[in-house]
Amino acid sequence: MWNRSFSSNATRAVLKEKKWDALIVGAGHNGLIAAAYLARGGLSVAVLERRHVIGGAAVTEELIPGFKFSRCSYLLSLLRPSIIRDLELRRHGLKLLKPMAASFTPCLDGRHLLLGMDDEHDYLEISKFSKRDAEAYPRYERQLHKYCKFMDFILDSRTPEALHKGSSFNDRLREKVQNSIFWGRCLQHALSLGQKDMVELIDLLVSPTSKVLNEWFESDVLKATLAGDAIIGTMTSINDSGSGYVLLHHVMGETTHGDRNIWSHVEGGMGSVSMAISNAAKEAGVHIATNAEVSELMIEDSGRLKGVLLVDGTQVHSSVVLSNATPYKTFMEMVPHTFLPDDFLHAIKCSDYTSGTTKINVAVDKLPQFHSCNLNSQEEVGPQHTATIHIGAERMEDIGKACQDAWNGFPSRRPIMEMTIPSSLDKTVSPPGIVVHMLLQSLFYLFSLRTILVCYRS
Repeated sequence: MWNRSFSSNATRAVLKEKKWDALIVGAGHNGLIAAAYLARGGLSVAVLERRHVIGGAAVTEELIPGFKFSRCSYLLSLLRPSIIRDLELRRHGLKLLKPMAASFTPCLDGRHLLLGMDDEHDYLEISKFSKRDAEAYPRYERQLHKYCKFMDFILDSRTPEALHKGSSFNDRLREKVQNSIFWGRCLQHALSLGQKDMVELIDLLVSPTSKVLNEWFESDVLKATLAGDAIIGTMTSINDSGSGYVLLHHVMGETTHGDRNIWSHVEGGMGSVSMAISNAAKEAGVHIATNAEVSELMIEDSGRLKGVLLVDGTQVHSSVVLSNATPYKTFMEMVPHTFLPDDFLHAIKCSDYTSGTTKINVAVDKLPQFHSCNLNSQEEVGPQHTATIHIGAERMEDIGKACQDAWNGFPSRRPIMEMTIPSSLDKTVSPPGIVVHMLLQSLFYLFSLRTILVCYRS
């Protein structure tokens, strides 16, 4: 299913036979989405993927015989509901599996914190650690969800573009009109939010996560559990200014039914997301070529784009190219430097991709059991197994120390780990009868461990 490639000769013939309205470099989910929308707008579009399999970071591969793993991304929440609706991704095979609980934190003292089943259960769970926090938690969630409505506008707005020197009068006028519309709507949303909430939103965006959570709560376990959302995918401490935005970013996810902060598994793994998008794209007429690595962009001396050159020498022509590769890969390796300003090249060179995350995929023969939580028999899946499992951080100080170890260049003495068990909900990713398919991921290996993919045998 995942290793779908095309006949090399046939693919090259199709790519060379015409000038395309647009080319997409890379068949990651963002590139596929762009291709689908462009094709639905009536353009001829080709997607060029380096690997034998599409999906980029959203890919499913059989790393262990019989076990399918989401190699990079592992849960779905931040894909915009409008895209799911526009591209009819459910009709094209996307099936989301909602966990029974959102997060599970087992504690060394024998207690645990299990959140996200329902409001009443959250209150009882947090009350084990702090009655005050149990009463504050619903207010905290409501406040963040209020901020998310403002952020939705930002996320769904047109991406700003920087005009280069020599842009036409019409282009400059169009940019001014679009900017005026954006800022007018932004002001409208700010006014609807209100002055007090707007000031508090700005404070959240620029504040350290530790400051935000200390103002809301007193329980170490609750604060550490929530703080985990502020370090995902970053080399940032929860004590750093601006980490509060990352905390908000990971509750901005929304389902097509309007539920917030739901991180769903995807049946078939994250590659199913890319497959659904590619199905929508191909239905719209997009041509997707695998094993088609782009070597460089072909640009005339005048600066006019002609298309791309593949590593095998094939020339594919188009005057529009969108890159789904990283900015570094795109501008340092694909675009001739003579066409780029020195200050821009310097900024790209200095892009920081540092990460403290290590991800481990494993298959085991038993469902993991937690002594602090006996909600089910040892053979049955409980809500704790479907949740994001937090290990190694019962205090925000633990997260801070793990980060400091990483900054010092050493593996964390006490890694901060998250674990998910996709096969607790998805029976398609492991052989029949196998229940444990785990993703263990250390947020800072040099600062934690981030995810384990577990497949377990029943």
